[in-house]
Amino acid sequence: MKIVKEAKSFEQINTELLIVGVQKNCDHIKGWNKLVSFFGESLEEWIRSGDIDTDRKKMTKLPYVGSNKQLKRVLFVGLGDTKTLTENVLRETFGLVGKQLRNIKANEFTIWLESFTASPIDENDVAFLFAEGAGQGFYQIPHYKTTSNEIDTYLDAVHFVTEADIDEIVASYKVGKIYADAVNEARNLVNLPPNLLTATDLANYAEELAKQYDFEVEILNKAELEELGMGGILSVNKGSKEEPRLITLKYQATDNWEEVMGLVGKGVTYDTGGYSIKTKTGMVGMKGDMGGAAAVLGAMKIIGEVRPNKNVVAVIGATDNMISGEAFKPDDVITTYSGKTVEVLNTDAEGRLVLADAVSYARQQGANYLIDVATLTGGVITALGFDKTGSLTNNEAFFDAFIEASIETGEFVWGMPLTEKDKKRIRKSDIADLNNSPGSDGHMIFAGGFVGEFVGDLPWIHLDIAGTSDAASPHDLGPKGGTGVMVRTLATFIERLGEESNSSF
Repeated sequence: MKIVKEAKSFEQINTELLIVGVQKNCDHIKGWNKLVSFFGESLEEWIRSGDIDTDRKKMTKLPYVGSNKQLKRVLFVGLGDTKTLTENVLRETFGLVGKQLRNIKANEFTIWLESFTASPIDENDVAFLFAEGAGQGFYQIPHYKTTSNEIDTYLDAVHFVTEADIDEIVASYKVGKIYADAVNEARNLVNLPPNLLTATDLANYAEELAKQYDFEVEILNKAELEELGMGGILSVNKGSKEEPRLITLKYQATDNWEEVMGLVGKGVTYDTGGYSIKTKTGMVGMKGDMGGAAAVLGAMKIIGEVRPNKNVVAVIGATDNMISGEAFKPDDVITTYSGKTVEVLNTDAEGRLVLADAVSYARQQGANYLIDVATLTGGVITALGFDKTGSLTNNEAFFDAFIEASIETGEFVWGMPLTEKDKKRIRKSDIADLNNSPGSDGHMIFAGGFVGEFVGDLPWIHLDIAGTSDAASPHDLGPKGGTGVMVRTLATFIERLGEESNSSF
């Protein structure tokens, strides 16, 4: 993608499409009279009459018939009352603009930045949000039909009409595009069929990411996991002919490997439920059970691009959960990497076993803080629906700082309680230290709490994205399928920590 850096007036536009934000009263927009003179006096009458829809997220596409021979169409984007316009709403609005751009195959266009500003959203914010929102909205799922599967070019060139500093505008736009691209790559991973994304494939992707951004990388194979005694991930893998992988990426921002943020992702590339087998309808879609791994890898892509001043270690446990004569089963007792033993009561509660080893390994690799991300339970959907990520924590200050980042990105996160009674139920077993399925009544909490048994005293956040990692229908920021949820929040949180002189919790 190229960006035309020269600031342009309306008369200098040399694209076929101009994008303009409109509201019921546009007179206060800086430069509005210039647009009226350029477009024609009928513009304001069309807005008053409703021929140009100013309601939020509504779009009106009109031909341009003025003296500029290059410009053919103007896309008016309704903003509603800009007194209540937020960055999140503007991002979603731009997601819909991205869909429009793809539908009309407008890969080159001009956007008037000032028309989308609203206190405190300035031109640089608009440039960032447009790239981030439109980039996600432009995304389409790759398919395997025998008809053409050619993915449209993202955006060949973006032109800006603005009075702001164009170099700052371009810099903001580029960062927004980095975020959108990372989300879309995470979506691609989630959307891949399970025969095309095995644990080995996921590891290969991580290795390519490491090469691209000069991360330190380690990929442990089955023999190496056996030597280390990683009974959690190995037990889940027992029914499969596909070998597991433990993926570690390290980004070192400072001279010393200290104050390290640990990101841990569940990478179950397909989950049958094992001998606690899912229903035929419940099994469909389980290719997305590696959404946590995708989120972590997407965040690492952003980290590799923006290079925050924060050390990060990412650990992903990758395997599938299949059935065979070798598969693990209810009543088994396994020994995890930490040395703790687990009585298996449910083989469909496999993600927490994988995370147990991955979290322990992240600690061993020097993590001082931990965030694990997983499509872990249907219980989080029962409790919170499909639009909210459920969470647990052992450190409220750490969690509060993370919530600030999630508010900035518009990814809703809700904290759930983890009580001493919950922990007692997780630790209840006559024959082992823990059990992996204390009951169905609060199993989102039990699942995350199980992972918490392996974090020690490190500040920790658990994110259950089972409801938010996949969309059943199209939404403002994309199509149905993988959403890339938590990519932006994880990266934003780490960027924020890198900007702080003291981020201890």
